[in-house]
Amino acid sequence: MTAHKSERLMNLTICLLVARHYIGKNRIREAVEAYHGLSDDAFDRMFDRDKEELRVLGVPIEVGTLDKMFDDEVGYRIRRDLFELPEVSLEADEAAVVGLAARVWQHASLASATTQGLRKLRAGGVGVDELALSIVEPQLATDEPAFDAVFEAVTRRRPLRFDYQRPAQETSQTRRLEPWGIVSWHGHWYVVGHDQDRDAVRMFRLSRITGRPAFAGEPDSFQPPTGLDVRALAESLAPPHPHSSATIRVRPGAGDALRRRAARSKPAG
Repeated sequence: MTAHKSERLMNLTICLLVARHYIGKNRIREAVEAYHGLSDDAFDRMFDRDKEELRVLGVPIEVGTLDKMFDDEVGYRIRRDLFELPEVSLEADEAAVVGLAARVWQHASLASATTQGLRKLRAGGVGVDELALSIVEPQLATDEPAFDAVFEAVTRRRPLRFDYQRPAQETSQTRRLEPWGIVSWHGHWYVVGHDQDRDAVRMFRLSRITGRPAFAGEPDSFQPPTGLDVRALAESLAPPHPHSSATIRVRPGAGDALRRRAARSKPAG
């Protein structure tokens, strides 16, 4: 979803949320700047698409009459009591996990969302001590050009079509996939799902996708398997990972991430 489209949907949501009563399309058109300058037909098409997209995202848009005397005058609104999330109460260890998740995404394309989530938790009185988690160094980079499109397809259950080039191939091949999940595996991002052309479960590395993936179906076009464990599935599909040994020197008090994964061995002799 582009930033311009996200801003338009957000403004439409705010417009319908703050309204005390149903508001008509003309007032909505005036209130949302992105609708300015559109022809009547273009506005109607865009407004209908935006309403449907918000409903797919779970926003409860209600339709009612502006005037009880005239049933043909339709208005729209979002009831605050149906839109707001219930109060969230987290224990200290649960809040710590949320803080840790935010650290994981701090350099990723979802960083703004995690930062906003932490702000909302703090505003609600939940203590999230990020400094206490400073010993942990989890970070995920999502600089793959295809990441945003694949992530949206996974969350909205939309089939994808993309060109994919294996290392041994000189040209790319078009693949059609029902994306079940996206996973970081050994430093690379992969999408796992049902390959429609081969009628089999496959895993594709995002860095080998050439060009921008395209949606090849409507939202909720498929249902991932019940109880799907994306990481376990990725492990079963991934080729054997070569292992090698290395000896390194680490200064005392440094390299916490390495020390947590290291195995203790007896010194030679």
